[in-house]
This record gives sequence, C-alpha cells and structure tokens, in this order.
Amino acid sequence: MDLGIVKTEYFKIEGELPLECGKSIKDIQVAYETYGTLNENKDNAILVLHALTADAHAAGKHSEDDRKSGWWDNMIGPDKAFDTNKYFVISSNVLGGCKGTTGPSSINPNTNKPYALDFPIITITDMVEVQKKLIDFLGIKKLTVVGGSMGGMQALEWSVNYPDIVNRAIVIASTSRLSAQAIAFNAVGRNAIISDENFNDGNYYDKEHPTQGLGIARMVGHITYLSEEAMHNKFGRDFKNKPSFDFGVDFQVESYLDYQGRIFVDRFDANSYLYITKAVDYFDLPKKHGSLKEAFQKTKARFLIICFSSDWLFTPKQSKEMVSALIQAEVPVSFVEIQSTLGHDAFLIEVENQTKIIKGFLRGQDGKA
Repeated sequence: MDLGIVKTEYFKIEGELPLECGKSIKDIQVAYETYGTLNENKDNAILVLHALTADAHAAGKHSEDDRKSGWWDNMIGPDKAFDTNKYFVISSNVLGGCKGTTGPSSINPNTNKPYALDFPIITITDMVEVQKKLIDFLGIKKLTVVGGSMGGMQALEWSVNYPDIVNRAIVIASTSRLSAQAIAFNAVGRNAIISDENFNDGNYYDKEHPTQGLGIARMVGHITYLSEEAMHNKFGRDFKNKPSFDFGVDFQVESYLDYQGRIFVDRFDANSYLYITKAVDYFDLPKKHGSLKEAFQKTKARFLIICFSSDWLFTPKQSKEMVSALIQAEVPVSFVEIQSTLGHDAFLIEVENQTKIIKGFLRGQDGKA
C-alpha cells in the first residue's frame, strides 16, 4: 500500500545559526515532508536522514503524473518497514542541499545573489543542528533516527548530541568516519567539478553550468556504490554494439556510467556536491569525542546496525567497529550483516530483508523507555 500524494513543506529558522566552522547562516529555509500522524504523546516520530544526493521527498508522489516516487518509497508507508499506520515519519533536505533547504544555490540575503562559494563550509553536526530546529518546531518529544550512508552519519550524530530525545538509532551501510580511500574518491569528484571550464569559481548560476565536471563526479561516485560482482553480473565486458576503435563509449558499463552522469546534472547542483562531500569527509566521531567508545557513552539510544557483505565503500568491518564500541560502552545494540552482491547501494534495494529486520527491531522496542 502506498502513501499517495504528498506535499513538501517549508520551515524557516529565523536569525543567525552558528556553524562549526565559526561562521553563521541567516534565515535558513528547511524543506521537509511528513508521513503518518504524530500521536498525542508526540513520541512516535521517526526521522529519516538521507544519503549524499537525495532530498526531503522520501516517499509518495507529488502529483498523479509523477513517474517516480520518493527515494525510499519502498520502505516508508502503511505496513512497510517504517509503518505510517504506527509512526510519524519525517524527512528533510540537508543544509547545503539544493532541493529546498538553504545551500550554495540559495539567495544570500546580504547580496541578493546566490551564495555560490560564499556559502560557509558545513559539517554533519551543522546538518543535525538544522534538523533539531525542525524537530523542536514540530513539537516532538522522543525520536527514532534512521539513515543509510551519509544518513547513518547523521543518525550517529543525533544519538550522541541529543541523548534525551533519541531513544532508537538505526544505522545502515554507514561508518563513524570515512576511510582514506573514500575521501580520495570524493576528492577526485570535487576536482572534476572545480576543473570544469564552466565552474567560474562557483559563480555559474546565470551561465553555463559545470555539467561535464559534475557528470564525471557522479560517474566516479557511482562506481563506489556498486560491487565488482554486481557490475560483472549487470554488464560484464559486453559491448553496446561492436568495437568503435576510437575513444567513444564502447562498453555497456561505460554507457551506464555516462547515463548516470547525464541524468544527475539535471537534478543536482555542483556547488552542493562540493559542500556535502566535504561535510562527509570531515565527519569523524571517534576523533571528535576521544574514541568511539567515549562517543557512544553519551547516548541513551538502542541501536540497530545493518551492513551489507559486498559494500566496499562503507565496509562490514567499519560497522563491526561501531558495534564493538557500543558493546564496550554498554549501549544496547543489534547487528545484522546482510549477504548481498549489490554493494553499497544495497540499502536502497534490499527491501525485503531490511523490512523484516527493522520491523522486528521497532516492534521489540515499542513501549520501552
């Protein structure tokens, strides 16, 4: 059963919001959607936190003509993993994004022009502070936080920073800090954008956009979302037609990456990609708190950690490190490693297994303090 037609709403944070970098942003707008009904005690809320390039539109459709539902529609709705018959589900676009929440493409009130690179550097902590303002506005008293990939980082930050609000945290295909390899892939993507002849120091909004650089960044990123086995099973060494004996697109895998790059530039802002990937790079929970154990000693949440066997971007080893630290900190934690050939993208695709696991976790914890 689906949610049907949903609406994106907007909330404004009046005044200045201080950021971790020492600067601030004024009058932030937050795009968000809600699904289900908040109960009388205001304690049945689930905050869904999105990955790198997603947005507030997590479920349902915006109109009858929509060809595509929200990015996690297969997990949110009546009788789904996040059952809107029971829970009030919230999804918001992150700070620095380009889908309704203030970011580098937004108008700077001081100049009446897009911020571009005048937008201050942001962190995962800053994203969570903006979300906290939204949660306070909605009057929510207790909260379950859930996210995959970058969303899992936000869930971790929420659980440590707001222990009196967060009673459950579900962290999927995520990590407490990026590996050097993952940072390197992000750096290549950012350099592709900055090196584009149309980048113009980020001031491209009234000109040609750096579509080639952003497309390449997406291609590089997309490689990290798939496993070698998934790529082999999907494409192998198949040609599109036959060898062209030039430097055009010959192989099916090349064609796929080219397509992913081309469709991405129509929906995402290059500057947002720079800022959000940098925020992900900076995220380092153990360094910030002294150790992962010390970080988790601050939380009061019950945890569910899910990882996928073929995820080489955020590996099962990284999830097990979090589980070990939670156990050392005497924090209740459930852990599942799902066997999958789909790589990092499995958290968006492996619906059936995740639904059973998440439903069981939520059902087991409902009614507990």
